[in-house]
Amino acid sequence: MTAKIEDIDILVSGGGVAGLIAAAAFGSEGFSTLCVDPAPPVTEEAAHGADLRSTAFLAPSVDLLERIGLWDRLLPFATPLQIMRIVDAGGAQPEARLTRDFDAAEIGDTPFGWNLPNWLLRREISARLEHLQTVRFQPGIGTADLIPRDEGATVTLSDGRRLRARLVVAADGRNSPTRQALGIGVRTFRYGQKALAFAVTHERPHGNISTEIHRSGGPFTLVPLPDRDGLPSSAVVWMENGREIARLSALSREDFAAELNARSAGILGRLTQATALTQWPIISQIADRFSGPRTALIAEAAHVVPPIGAQGLNMSLADLAALIELSRNDPGNAESLDRYNRSRRPDAHARLLGIDALNRASQAKLRPLRDLRAAALGGFYGIGPIRRMVMRAGLGLGSGKTNT
Repeated sequence: MTAKIEDIDILVSGGGVAGLIAAAAFGSEGFSTLCVDPAPPVTEEAAHGADLRSTAFLAPSVDLLERIGLWDRLLPFATPLQIMRIVDAGGAQPEARLTRDFDAAEIGDTPFGWNLPNWLLRREISARLEHLQTVRFQPGIGTADLIPRDEGATVTLSDGRRLRARLVVAADGRNSPTRQALGIGVRTFRYGQKALAFAVTHERPHGNISTEIHRSGGPFTLVPLPDRDGLPSSAVVWMENGREIARLSALSREDFAAELNARSAGILGRLTQATALTQWPIISQIADRFSGPRTALIAEAAHVVPPIGAQGLNMSLADLAALIELSRNDPGNAESLDRYNRSRRPDAHARLLGIDALNRASQAKLRPLRDLRAAALGGFYGIGPIRRMVMRAGLGLGSGKTNT
């Protein structure tokens, strides 16, 4: 006997931060929405498998979160980012030799964005979904099969249920099974890098300044967090080649502290590790298309970039904002999905290439190349109009707009 097929408006495949926000967004628009993910969300910092990275929501992303009713819930936990600071420490000694600040006050009256831990985002967004009558979030269930048709995508879930969705939103990661089911290929850039993500406390207040320190191997980034146990705190993303990350991870806590403080160039005084270390592979990747029949790719199913300039999840929310706007009348219709692909993929590709170039420059090991990088940083970003143009571009704003 053939199992009954349930009709829904939206199936979100993937329950990471981007997938949960997508479910909240479509639910807030009144669409019947189901979000599934094979793994339950880890919503406590100390729990096994917790995502100890953080996300800096830039101003356009905050606008989206406000529209869909999420921002009021997240704001009490958010730390504002007023200045993006780039430090070159590529001289003979690991100490700051050149600093350039990108101050949000130059282009508007609000911070660049607000930073929150990823594990906390999962906790708060999952809780919000429980209060949306049109949304169901069912972790522990995955997408097993997808057959797209003009009238809807027939999806078989891992528990055997069958659904027919007007639109499938693939937010199921860089190895997206939905993307593979559609036969959409990807182009991948590999760097031989991994990243360590963890939190620290430090002697000096961060002053709402996010700092990228460049020496070799990749950037070392300190992103402001709320105080921890009465001490200033930041999230760390430390990018290096895979062998070096393996070596660092195997060190004793005392030896790791010495390496950590040498790499931070003393920017915030002495750093103290506050959470466990988690590792993440670093690649760039872009899908050949961002849409298929009745299906849209968003987030890492569509594009993956190194964690530089707070672009990753903000690109994902730009995907989502465009998709919602194009889905108001008939989610998943061929014309709107084609427009989604034509609008989002070129922008994502351009950003990927820019971040790829910055990452390769940050990996430079030879001293002359590091000197050249410092000269470029000092000259190029020291010019006011260029600096402001870069800031607006990073936020996704047009040349004449401000983040007010």
